[in-house]
Amino acid sequence: MSVHSQAKRVTVPQLVAAKGERKIAALTAYIAPIARLLDEAVDMLLVGDSTAMVGYAMPDTLSITVEMMAAHSAAVVRATRHACVIADMPFGSYQQSPAQAFANAATLLSAGGASGVKLEGGQALADTTLFLVERGIPVLAHVGLMPQYVNTMGGFKAQGMTEAAARRIMDDARAHAQAGAFGVVLEGISEPLAREITAALPIPTIGIGASPACDGQILVTEDILGLSGERIPKFARRFADAGQVIQQAARDYAQSVREETFPTLTHCFGVRSEQ
Repeated sequence: MSVHSQAKRVTVPQLVAAKGERKIAALTAYIAPIARLLDEAVDMLLVGDSTAMVGYAMPDTLSITVEMMAAHSAAVVRATRHACVIADMPFGSYQQSPAQAFANAATLLSAGGASGVKLEGGQALADTTLFLVERGIPVLAHVGLMPQYVNTMGGFKAQGMTEAAARRIMDDARAHAQAGAFGVVLEGISEPLAREITAALPIPTIGIGASPACDGQILVTEDILGLSGERIPKFARRFADAGQVIQQAARDYAQSVREETFPTLTHCFGVRSEQ
């Protein structure tokens, strides 16, 4: 009988309990190799619909499907043991009705293995949050700059910059908290507003382009690793240049092939070793 023990995965209640106690560190992950490397360092991995742009070079997040998200989620879950894995609900998979949202969220939990889902939207989606939570699906809300609303927002623009806009976003966040969301992502909003929302809500706020005062932070992993190209968002910071490392490795490999220094017989099968 095996006596080895498995590390326990961070749970949604543990994320909620971090409010006021410690900061929550979160990153995105879409594939197993990256997820495996990130797992021990962070509390939460988000299988974001940004997979569409980062992983598939799509112009926005609107075209990715539930089936694609479930497949990526399953890969991330299989590759990890520690981080709580949350999956984004794709555009069009939850806006029609709470029943539609439940069916697709259930797929992300059952087939994708995620511990919860994230959905974008203001007060109009609070009833959907309530519907999911009452049926056993943890919900991470997302307000402020919402990529799935890129067409109505006129692009990826900072939100909450006027008093009326700030009041609306505060009401959005409160509505989801009251509906039972375990946390709320605050993206691309004014810093004072993010600070105010964090102080007002009983649940954790996860900032991305928001405020240091948020209960946690999340970034797109490719942005912090230098894999997103030369331009990264204002709110991101490059912590390493993995892109340069990968490019150099590819150059070294190609040069070795062309110079016939790789492979050697030590890399081949059926070769007798010299006595």
